[in-house]
Amino acid sequence: MTVFEGFGKDFFKFFNDLKKNNNRDWFKLNKPRYLESVVEPMGKYIVSIAPHLQRISPHYKADPRPHGGSMFRIYRDTRFSNDKTPYKTHAACHFRHEAGRDAHAPGFYLHIETDRISMGGGIWLPPSKQLGMIREFISDNPSAWAKLTGSPTIKRMGGIQGDSLKRPPRGYDPGSKHIEDLKRKSFYLMTEADAELALSPALVTESARVFRSAAKLNHFINDALELPF
Repeated sequence: MTVFEGFGKDFFKFFNDLKKNNNRDWFKLNKPRYLESVVEPMGKYIVSIAPHLQRISPHYKADPRPHGGSMFRIYRDTRFSNDKTPYKTHAACHFRHEAGRDAHAPGFYLHIETDRISMGGGIWLPPSKQLGMIREFISDNPSAWAKLTGSPTIKRMGGIQGDSLKRPPRGYDPGSKHIEDLKRKSFYLMTEADAELALSPALVTESARVFRSAAKLNHFINDALELPF
């Protein structure tokens, strides 16, 4: 597998066409195109970002396998959605911690749509046990959390994000200094870039820069979950 040189022009055209033809018959006819324009270059990106991730932390894995690796499948889970279109109209990958098994583990994330790129790190909707551990760690280490959330690097990324409970979680004082963060159900940092970046090899260095910035949050989460960083 060669070095990532950017996605080809058909990358965006494929997804624009898919938006207009989001059905199984069309995808079946265009699957070779999907493999060539999306899967193959994404695999090259994953191989190329791996050394950068290794320098950030050896415990986050970049796996280029198209099935069971870092790349998300294109197939949508429509079981609980009103939208029954079968395919995602974006490409994405998640470099999760070696201790995690799915998208709910701490990791770094890249998401490419036809109009923008989103990238960052953190943890999305962790299971209740892990969520409780993170909340408890924030509560037990208020100064460290304040230093993290107040750092210029984190502020430049727009601060910690994540959907929240309407009320404080059980057992936490509504007047707690970090109550708004303790109410969160996810903890992540995300920044956006112009979609055209995907057509350039600079996607690797730019996403690596973002992952290094988000690593501060991941380090805190790892400590909370008693995972090595």
